[in-house]
Amino acid sequence: MASAHEGEISGSKAGITAVVMVAALMAMIDITIVNVALSDIRASFGTPIDQIGWVSTGYMMANIVIIPMTGWFQRRFGYRKYFAASLVLFTIASALCGISWSLPSLVLFRVLQGLGGGAIIPTAQSILFARYPKTEHGMASGLFGLAAITGPLLGPTIGGYLISWFSWHWIFIVNVPIGILATILTLRFIEEPHFAPPKGDAAKIDVFGIVLLAIGMPALQYVLEEGNREGWFESHVIIVLSAVAVICLVTFVVHELETKNPVVDLRVFANRSYAAGTGINFLTGFALFSGSYLFSLYAGSVMRYSALDTGKVFLVAGSVSVVLMPIVGRLAPKFDGRKLLFFGIAVVTVSQVLASRLTAEAGFWDMVKPNLVRSAGLGFIFIPVTMVALSDLSPEKRGNATGLFNLTRELGGSLGTALMGVLITNGIKRNGSYLSESVNVYNPVTQEQLAGLSGNVGTRTYSSQLVGESILKLKVTIQAMVLSFESGFRVVALAISLGFALLLLLKKPQPNVKIEGAH
Repeated sequence: MASAHEGEISGSKAGITAVVMVAALMAMIDITIVNVALSDIRASFGTPIDQIGWVSTGYMMANIVIIPMTGWFQRRFGYRKYFAASLVLFTIASALCGISWSLPSLVLFRVLQGLGGGAIIPTAQSILFARYPKTEHGMASGLFGLAAITGPLLGPTIGGYLISWFSWHWIFIVNVPIGILATILTLRFIEEPHFAPPKGDAAKIDVFGIVLLAIGMPALQYVLEEGNREGWFESHVIIVLSAVAVICLVTFVVHELETKNPVVDLRVFANRSYAAGTGINFLTGFALFSGSYLFSLYAGSVMRYSALDTGKVFLVAGSVSVVLMPIVGRLAPKFDGRKLLFFGIAVVTVSQVLASRLTAEAGFWDMVKPNLVRSAGLGFIFIPVTMVALSDLSPEKRGNATGLFNLTRELGGSLGTALMGVLITNGIKRNGSYLSESVNVYNPVTQEQLAGLSGNVGTRTYSSQLVGESILKLKVTIQAMVLSFESGFRVVALAISLGFALLLLLKKPQPNVKIEGAH
């Protein structure tokens, strides 16, 4: 039987808050910071364009393997030791990434970095919930939300500046002093006086479960990350890995439900509010990552923004989260979380509808507006859904539940990004074909536009007709892209709106119920 004090954290609340927020923000930023450096890394190593994506894929694969196992590691080693070890691994791996000499070495070190970063994120959240009493869980959620929401948005901006000022190596090296400081402060501030390692059957390692998870999750992540690039089921590799993922993960679920001491306790989904909250969190990840992916592509391919210019849009839009998160954190315990979630889901849905109305003539603030609205909406989702899902769980269950909760957000992002890749690729081909049918030499409008282009721009060249045709073809391509992105943003809006149905499954909050281990 679990001790009444199991999972309790003591020590300076301000010190613990500062160190876990810095650590979580650092890990979150590293999910997206590398995206703006891929071209520089490819040039540095002479890497083919179809292989450079492994720098990001390797990190994400390691993330989704370690995140669901964090609860087990926390129970076995305690928050303090596990968090410090994760920071050490992340810091060492960051240094190795910064001095990597080839693509394979960089991918290997990114995998190690992902193991450390993936462990940091849910453990940081668990530590905040363990240190703050239940009445302040709204504030704890708001503080963690600052890292969870702003980290992926700030990554491209910070990466862009570091590359502009120094080189791509510094997007990794900058983590070293921060990681060392965070490790020292972790050992200084975080205290776990009642922790005792499990004994007997509880100490047994679920080797079979770990192996299934370590094979199934990377296989699934590879399919989601690389499927579109490899033509999905036209690729034998994708077919084989899809089968491996299904077999391993289905077997894993059955095994974890039957074994006495599972590495991932799936029985927590019997809690209706946790299950529904985790579903909403999955949709939140879908909207956050796929929305950012779509917008980054739109800014680069349609608007011709540089990586730094795109990062500036995210920076301005994400600034609302810095102001909003602490405010919502204070308000959340005073309101029915379901109402706040309803408002947040509605706002994020509206933001994607606004994004679907962007045109090739959009200005900077036109680009900022939908992202600003989305950042505000996510603030009203992230904090209430975290409280609804995690607050009423007992401390000994919360570590495992937090790992699964964070995993669903990552999976939502991976699935959303993969789906958007398919929609945009196919949409551009389809819309381009439809538009090209209308733009032909027999169409009076086409003839008029060709004549105008040839008469204006074409007079400056030796081949006026060819210039006019080239410009008109470019216009058709851009319009095909705009229409495809419009469809993509509307799909994201539809996906997040599914959260309205999950709201019906959430139990009415009971603010006066005291959970075991609250302090």
